[in-house]
Amino acid sequence: MKNIILVSITTLLLFSCTQKQEVVQKAEPKGPKNIILLIGDGTGLSQVSASQYFNPDPSNFDRFPVVGLIKTSSADKLITDSAAGATAFASGIKSYNGAIGVNKDSISVPTIVEEISQHGMTTGVIATSSINHATPASFYAHAKSRGMYEEIAAFLPTSDIDFLAGGGLKFFNQRKDSVDLLAVFEQNGFQVDTTTLPQKAGSKKHAILLAERAMPTILEGRGDFLPKATKLAIEALSSNENGFFLMIEGSQVDWGGHDNKAEYLISELIDFDKTIGVALDYAKENGETLVIVTADHETGGFTLGPDGSNYNKISPTFSTGGHSATMIPVFAYGPKSESFGGIYENHQIYHKMKLALGQE
Repeated sequence: MKNIILVSITTLLLFSCTQKQEVVQKAEPKGPKNIILLIGDGTGLSQVSASQYFNPDPSNFDRFPVVGLIKTSSADKLITDSAAGATAFASGIKSYNGAIGVNKDSISVPTIVEEISQHGMTTGVIATSSINHATPASFYAHAKSRGMYEEIAAFLPTSDIDFLAGGGLKFFNQRKDSVDLLAVFEQNGFQVDTTTLPQKAGSKKHAILLAERAMPTILEGRGDFLPKATKLAIEALSSNENGFFLMIEGSQVDWGGHDNKAEYLISELIDFDKTIGVALDYAKENGETLVIVTADHETGGFTLGPDGSNYNKISPTFSTGGHSATMIPVFAYGPKSESFGGIYENHQIYHKMKLALGQE
């Protein structure tokens, strides 16, 4: 009888130890150290599909294991603009069309850049528009109207941004108030470049402004600015042991949609796709980086219909010169990527990023 009791106790102890081991093995996966958020302005599902049909190379969109959908209406309109859309991503709130880092009452709200900088993370913004345009601006500035370009630009030299690249030079050195913001950048520890991308990241922060307003289009010969700037930003920001946050905007996909020019849109989209590949390659090698790709809204009512009755030939068409209300895809790769699946409101992107970093 004693032997039976001893065997039973031993069995229970072994079962208990096994259960504890299983609990340890099923512990919550570690979150990311870095986040790269890529925003293809104006990119809906048809635009993503175009990168598969018209791209001579395999589309990097196909590499994502997690896909979700966001609803994009702003606080005051069923159809959002880029300012309200980016403010939702950057600050986790719904605001009015035209709002830059402010709520419905035009009161400033913290941005993810401002918040994570307090945790020692480095940050960057890249765009093919001017760097003070609606989407990048929403991550570092606070303005009641997206059109306040000079006021928005003035935030940047003293903001928490450590790396910036894009256009908009005239808003920094040809201002109505005659303030030379390039000198202010230098006073705040930036290396300023206005002619070309540096070959390598330096020890200073980087302010790279390579066009008076927007960068040239791909069709005009912009070349590999966006993927190269992304590589440079990753090199510069990843030296920080506390991690980094980088927002990259393919700005001119949107403009091709507004102009109803398929060649313009598709060329910008393929450039954005190539940039996604840079981010994914780094994330795959690094293992601690969450990559998210989405858009603020769709532009142009872009569709991929047949060329007449020829179902073997695609003829891109447009239904509007403005934005549309369609849901927008979200693609995610890396630690905590699983939380980006499903259907949710656009401002949840912010909250999901903060949760992934363990800061909410």
